[in-house]
Amino acid sequence: MLSFQAPSVYQASKCYFTYGKMGHTDPRQPPSKSKPWTTVIGQDFVHRVDVIVPKEGYEAIWAALVKDRDAPKFEKVVMSLQDVLSGYFFTEYIKKGNIMMLSEGRIGIDNVFCLKDGVLTMYLDKETYERAGLVGKPHGVKGARGLKPRWVVEFALKGDSMSPGKKGFGRLVAASKNALSAPVTWLFSNLSDTDPVPDPLLQHAPTNHFAAPEISWKIETTVPPLQPTAKLMDSHSREDLECFSTELYEWLSLVRLESPRINHKDDIDPFLCRYRTPGSGDLTEIYKISWQGYLSSKWCRDTLVHLMANIPTKSSWFSFSTTSFSKAVAGDNAECTILRPPTSTGEYLMWEVKSHE
Repeated sequence: MLSFQAPSVYQASKCYFTYGKMGHTDPRQPPSKSKPWTTVIGQDFVHRVDVIVPKEGYEAIWAALVKDRDAPKFEKVVMSLQDVLSGYFFTEYIKKGNIMMLSEGRIGIDNVFCLKDGVLTMYLDKETYERAGLVGKPHGVKGARGLKPRWVVEFALKGDSMSPGKKGFGRLVAASKNALSAPVTWLFSNLSDTDPVPDPLLQHAPTNHFAAPEISWKIETTVPPLQPTAKLMDSHSREDLECFSTELYEWLSLVRLESPRINHKDDIDPFLCRYRTPGSGDLTEIYKISWQGYLSSKWCRDTLVHLMANIPTKSSWFSFSTTSFSKAVAGDNAECTILRPPTSTGEYLMWEVKSHE
């Protein structure tokens, strides 16, 4: 795995490149303990998923990913933190169930609450943190926190100590009543197969949303080399491998952005743009399928499993990308792109863009 060096300690994000080999994938038992699966399942709150495939790959996965598969569902609801921590909602959805929630706001500017795997994480400004009277730690890159330091507080709500009558839980509930009482808009997703009956979410009048797949683009383009050559790998040259991976990632990013620069008919003046697709590959018709909304890492992993199972290994390739919600003031997002090259025997290329919180 390569880590591309940042020019400054205050660089907003870093990109890590991995070229590896994965084992056999069983759709009935999705892997979760090796790369690239640990990277996909480790995503926090995914905002967008993009799949890029050539024409033959699109025909192979259209039914599995689009026609015969339900679009992921999520809700938007207005609740206070006290509503989340009390009553039937807390018992059924947090103690017994498996949900993820993300409040409105921008981390680093607003007070933001996240709930995933039973862990409540609160990003608070200094004034709110002091009024809440909770124990946390400074948030942000050391030396770059400015004049308005922020704080992050975490509670593992599934633990035995997080129950009514317990001292620690009582302190959290008191903070939700006094310092954190304002209602906020949340994105909500139930990761369990069933909803509790009666559903405690309904009393808060949620609005339902679906991340329907969008086949947004198809284009004829020249495809660059999708796999490092044996000569490149044997040379053990870090610089050459960085150059190859950077050029390929740039091309995949331009496809995701639907840039006209990769169209084989593009005739823009080179004075305005000097980009040219690297290599001299064949002219290929490629498709892009996108989902945008509030997506779980489990759903992303299952989508990748479907791709692995339905696209023929020997004849086609695909690219799978996830983009998380921003965790920084500058709007930096964590991203992951996985490419399975054609005629692959398990090889994959992966780029991880990680933003500094």
